[in-house]
Amino acid sequence: MKESMGHKHLFPAQVYYEDTDHSGVVYHANYLKFFERAREDIIGIDVLSDMWHTKGVGFAVYKITLGYHDGAVFGDLLDIKTTWKKEGDYRVVFFHEAWRPNATKAAVTCTLELVCLGENKKLMPIPDLKFLTSA
Repeated sequence: MKESMGHKHLFPAQVYYEDTDHSGVVYHANYLKFFERAREDIIGIDVLSDMWHTKGVGFAVYKITLGYHDGAVFGDLLDIKTTWKKEGDYRVVFFHEAWRPNATKAAVTCTLELVCLGENKKLMPIPDLKFLTSA
């Protein structure tokens, strides 16, 4: 995980049966759900809700790069390790890793770029948000 950002977050993600495919391994797209929950935990659901409902501002995924290295299975409690950095006025980049219990390498790695959008899906500067300034 990129530690140079100064921002670090750990989020536990329980793997339920519904998260797996027929072989008992986490379905590839479900890692995106785990990473989304970690980001909501970092930013704050109340902050995201207020941004949307009172200001008409939200985030949209701009780009994702995923690497699948080891499949998590039903019953695992994953550690979602996240760092992030603001890149310019409009974009924030999150670096996620999903770690299985007692693993020596991340099961899945993800670089995800969000952009800030306002009304009519127009690009706008990211508001001052606590998660971007606290280390």
